[in-house]
Parts: sequence; structure tokens; C-alpha cells
Amino acid sequence: MSAASAFSPEVSLPPELYRQAVEEADLAISITDRHANILYANAAFTRVTGYQPEQVIGHNESMLSHRTTPREVYQELWTRLAAGQPWNGRLLNRRQDGSVYLAEVSITPVHAPDGSVSHYLGMHRDVTTLRQLECMVNNQKQLITSVLDAAPMVFALLDSNGGLMLSNHAYHSMARELSNDNPAHALMDTLCPDWRDQLASDPAHCTFTDQEARLDRPGGAPRWYTCTAQLIRLSDEAVDGFFCAQNAVGLLLTCTDITALRAEQERARTAALKAILADEERVASIRESLSAALFRLEEPMNVIFSAVNLLRRRDPASASMLEDALDASRVHLDALREVIPPRGPETMSNVNLNEILRDVLDIVTPSLLANGVVVDWLPAPTLPTMYGRSVQLRILFKALIDNAIEAMSGKGWSRRELTLNTRQRGDCIVITVADRGPGMTPDCELRAFEPFFTTKRGGGRHLGTGLSRAYQVATDHGGYIDLGENPGGGCLVTVEFRLDGDPV
Repeated sequence: MSAASAFSPEVSLPPELYRQAVEEADLAISITDRHANILYANAAFTRVTGYQPEQVIGHNESMLSHRTTPREVYQELWTRLAAGQPWNGRLLNRRQDGSVYLAEVSITPVHAPDGSVSHYLGMHRDVTTLRQLECMVNNQKQLITSVLDAAPMVFALLDSNGGLMLSNHAYHSMARELSNDNPAHALMDTLCPDWRDQLASDPAHCTFTDQEARLDRPGGAPRWYTCTAQLIRLSDEAVDGFFCAQNAVGLLLTCTDITALRAEQERARTAALKAILADEERVASIRESLSAALFRLEEPMNVIFSAVNLLRRRDPASASMLEDALDASRVHLDALREVIPPRGPETMSNVNLNEILRDVLDIVTPSLLANGVVVDWLPAPTLPTMYGRSVQLRILFKALIDNAIEAMSGKGWSRRELTLNTRQRGDCIVITVADRGPGMTPDCELRAFEPFFTTKRGGGRHLGTGLSRAYQVATDHGGYIDLGENPGGGCLVTVEFRLDGDPV
């Protein structure tokens, strides 16, 4: 006989085999009539309920009920059975010894040849322990959630793709404060820039301990956090991972807000910075005054030098006297150049332009308030550092902001709004300073960066060297400054630097 014929549908199994299979089944099985009177119970029924077959046969299944199952459950049960449909659910039952257990029940109608329901096949198992485990897991989850939400520390658990798996109230509060839907990504971008590529392939690369990060927010002060990232081993929830579990990991990011502490440190640092910039501006003012004097003295001397060349043919004696006077003047001018304070050396370091601009805003706050200027501060949430001289860069942006304030400080000028924006564009950092002042004429735009050029009567505070000095600082850092018209009226200044330090 072939294997195919051995499993032919025509081959019938002996009835005793069916009975033996039911008897040896691990599920509690009972057969009742249409009124739920028990006609048969297997051995597992006895093990689960404690009742011997002779104690239940002829009795109604309701003898197992603990009477605490809601009526709605039984109503649903009989509604489905009356419709000839199976029912699955949980019932609270009572054993022969009076103990209570939770039963997971399946009742299936057995149909007669004419299609009517003749019997019911009931199967159930004790799921009390499973229910207790479910409750323990839920309680633990609730406890963990409550502890996390009550903690002032920020918690965020990321999966291997960077998706947010778990977070607490402090995390969502941080998201609202920063106007950022996923501040965890912003923090990781700051502290571990290549974490997205490394998390799946080399997750250990993404871990760190007690690292400080700064996140700027539109229109508000920056927030500072101390962050720690550690790996959490996660079990594979996929069914096919039962035997071949994948080594899934999660990245737990914990953050503590240290903004108040850093604010105190920043106030002390800003005070020291104000003193440094004040001294730099004092020296720069002396340098500018002397340079302006030399600039203005050299112009008539050049005229005299031209006159000497003309007089040398007609009146050699007078030309010789003028030439001697010019030589003497040049000696004095050279002596004057000698006393011009040189620009002090400053080492290069990694600087954050958001921080530079925030410092400048803190320094010029009294001037902003005195002139009634409203500032719209729109920094990029995260900004990579660049290599530069922090003091010189602060002088650059202070000159631009001072120029904007002066442009809007005219009598009767009502629109005194200043907008500062930072963003990353490819491998460049772009900063814009936009005011709502009267703007610049085309001629002023062309000459704005010329030394000693000014449209202010009396020469202005920096004798027309503020923008030229800003331009010099920008070019020293490989950047550029562009002047244009603010779409809303006024002047728009754009500053751009390359992150690699090469010229833009």
C-alpha cells in the first residue's frame, strides 16, 4: 500500500481512537445537551475542577459558576450559541473544594444531520496563573510609568531605527518648551552626530556619560542638559525570533536640566566677556581714531607731494623746502603709526555661533531696551561648531547689531524690530541680521564696507569702521558678508561661513 493511499480520506479511524484522544487531552473537555446538562467529562476536566465524572454527569454546567461573572458575559455566550455560533471567553469558576479559578472557555455547537444544535462541546483551561502574571506585568508597567513620569529627569528610549519607544512627562514638557517634536534626536545630533548610522551597526559607539548639550529655542533662552546614553538589550518580539532571537537594542537617553546652573555660570561669563569686549572696543576706538587721523592727514600730504613735483621745475628751492617738510611729516606720521595699538593675538578654537550670538544679545540688551528694539531670535535648534576666534566673531556680530540699532534709532521711527536667524545649509552656517530701519541706498551698499565711510553726521561712534571691521573678521574666517534689502523693509545682512574653514 502506498503512502498516498494510507492517508486517503476513505480510510476511517476507529471510534475508540477518538475517545482515547479526548480522554488524554490536556484541555478540560465536556459534552452537554442543548440545556447545558453535562453528558461527558474527560480526565483533564477532573484535574482542573476536582469533580469526578459521576459527580457532574447529569448536572448543569452552571454548577461550576462562581456567580461573580457579569451577567453580560453569559448573555453574550447564549446569544452566540443560540445563533449556532461558537463562543470564546473567560469565566470565573469554582472547583469542587470551593477554590476559585479563572477559566478560558471555548464552547462550540454540535449540529445534528438536520442542521439543528444537538449538543455543545466545551473546552476550558485554568488561566489563573497566566492572569496573575498578566496583572504583575501590568502592575510593573504602571509602576515604572508612574516612577518615570514623577521623575524630574528626562527619559527617552529609542529603538535601533531611532524611533521613540518610551518617554515620560518630563520629555514631553521639554518638547513643548523647545517647540521640537523629537528633542531626543536634536540632543543625539549634538552629542553624537553620526548616531543614526551607528545605532544599528555599532550601537556601543552611540553611548556616553554626563555629556552637556545646549539646545536653542525660538524667542527664548537656551536650555542646557546633562545627558547619558546607554544600551538596553531588548527581546525580539517577532514570532520567528523564538528560536533565532535577534540581538535588538534600545538606546536609553537620560537628561537632567541644568539650565539654572548654567545661567549663573553664563552670567559670570557674560560679565567677564563684557569687560573683554569693552577693553577691545576701547583699544579699537583708539586704533580707529589714530587710523582716521592718519587717513585724513595723508590725503593733503599726497596733494602736497603732487605740488612738489610741479614746483620742482619752476621753483626748485621752494620744492626742496616743501620736500623737506613732507619728509619731516612722514617721520611724524610713522611715529604716529608706531603708537597705534596692535590687534591682540587670539587663538583659534571650536565655537558655536548660536552661543556667540546669544552672548552678543546679552551684551547689547541695555542698548536694545533703551532704543525700544524688539528682537526675534530664531536660532537653529542645533548648530555644528566651526573653527574660529570667539572674541573677533563677537565683535563682528556686535558691529552688525549695533549698526541695526543705530539705523532704527532715528526720531519718529516706529518699526524697531530686529530678527536674528541661524541655520545650517549643507557644509555652511548662515546667519542673517534683519532690521526694519530705513534701509540702504545702492551707493551706501557699495561703500558700506569701506573704512571710514559713514552716513552719520559727525562721523559716528566708530568713525565709519564698524562694518569694515566686521567684513575683515568675516574674511579672516573664510566667510563673507552680503548686504541686501529686507523683504519686510529695512536692511538684511547675511553672513556665511564654511564648516571646514575654507573660503566661501
